Amino acid sequence: MKIAIATKEYTAVSGHAGQARHWLFYDLSAHRSGQLLPPPRFIELAKEQVLHHFQDDGPHPLDGVDIIVAGSAGDGFIRHMKKRGAEVLLTGESDPAVAITRILAGEALPDQRFDLTTTLCKLRDLFSRH
Repeated sequence: MKIAIATKEYTAVSGHAGQARHWLFYDLSAHRSGQLLPPPRFIELAKEQVLHHFQDDGPHPLDGVDIIVAGSAGDGFIRHMKKRGAEVLLTGESDPAVAITRILAGEALPDQRFDLTTTLCKLRDLFSRH
C-alpha cells in the first residue's frame, strides 16, 4: 500500500490537497504489523505538477498511490484521484504521523474542519473537467 499525505512544508496536513506542493510519501508494500513505520519520502511538486493544474499528460510523482490524505479537497479533486486509482481520505488531524498511524491501525480519522477553500472548490468543481 502506498499513502501520500498533502502537507504544509512537510510538518502539518495541508488544508487543500489540490494546491499542495509538499507531500509525504509512504511506501508500505513491505511493512508488517508491529514494525516501525518506514520514513517517508519527501516529494516537492513543481508548479505544473500541482494536481489542480496537472494535465494528466505524462507521469506524475504521485502515480501509484493508493490513499491520499488531506485536510480538504473538492469533489473534482476526489473524482480525479479516483480515476488515477487513489482513494482520498479527508481529516481534521493536523499531524501526519498521527494520521498514518491511525490509518495503519484501522482507526477512523477525525472529521475534517470547516475550510472556506473547500466551499470555493466545490463551486469551481461544478465546471471542472474532472
